[in-house]
Amino acid sequence: MSQTYSGDFSTGQGGVFTDEVGVITGPVTLRTTVDGERRLVVEVQYQGADEWYTVKGGSCTLHDAADAEPVHRLVLAVLARGGEGDRPH
Repeated sequence: MSQTYSGDFSTGQGGVFTDEVGVITGPVTLRTTVDGERRLVVEVQYQGADEWYTVKGGSCTLHDAADAEPVHRLVLAVLARGGEGDRPH
């Protein structure tokens, strides 16, 4: 049985790096899916598009499938915040 979580946001400075197409920016939807084997995959798509892209480093096996929702919320918050350009040096 798989579980899926999703949320919309506008990317912060630096965008979201994907395995398939590199960096994407703008309004996107983040989708986190975990299957019955506890394999988690985080994907992103431009809002309204059909194609999904795997977030770079966005796959792992969880110790407990119940961790999928907190992982999704954390990844969503980090990606919405943006990259290095948003932090003072």
